[in-house]
Amino acid sequence: MIKSSSKKGKAKTPVLKLEKVSKTYRNGNGLFYALKDINLTINKGEFVSITGASGSGKSTLMHLIGLLDTASSGQIFLEGNDTSSLQENQLAHLRNQKIGFVFQQFNLLAKTSSVENVTLPLLYSDIAPKNHQNLAVNMLAKVNLSDKLKNTPAQLSGGEQQRVAIARALINSPKIILADEPTGNLDSKSGTEIMKILQNLHTEGNTIIIVTHDLTLAKIAQKMIVLKDGKILKEQVC
Repeated sequence: MIKSSSKKGKAKTPVLKLEKVSKTYRNGNGLFYALKDINLTINKGEFVSITGASGSGKSTLMHLIGLLDTASSGQIFLEGNDTSSLQENQLAHLRNQKIGFVFQQFNLLAKTSSVENVTLPLLYSDIAPKNHQNLAVNMLAKVNLSDKLKNTPAQLSGGEQQRVAIARALINSPKIILADEPTGNLDSKSGTEIMKILQNLHTEGNTIIIVTHDLTLAKIAQKMIVLKDGKILKEQVC
């Protein structure tokens, strides 16, 4: 089993902090709490997994952490900045610049090459267009895909598509890499390769958050957060 290396002796710097965060939905005449009073701190350079049974609230928490949705109450701080009152265009800018997403379904453009898929987040960045391709080539080399630069998703295996997705997530040097069931659509060999890449990225100092229902996968992280009925049941060191 792959284990993350611990970083001892370094001061902990929160990159993400949730304070009394709740998410509610109307349910008839009442409210349904998808999440209730979540307090959570994730420090720079940590490798954290969020797990729980179906309906536990982990997908809702992932959407809030990724600034894809807003909390009903409470505050979410990214690098010390309160995101709770930001407008959608401001949230979109933060998502693009600060969070790298890796999804179970890969979310690659079907008729677009690996390089072009990886450069997509740069379209909304301040990086000069003339540098986009070189950056994408470097990111694809980082995930061992230098020989697949011009391939479309249909010409790649599932594991290779996920590696393209990881390269895309890295292209803006995000503060957090947020992976939703990153091995869910892969065979065991490809899944192990993806986890090795994520572990190596963590060793390099990246902050990784994995959302998964798979306990075996969750225990690969440094710290595991278990949700139940919209609340944090426990946090444990793996």
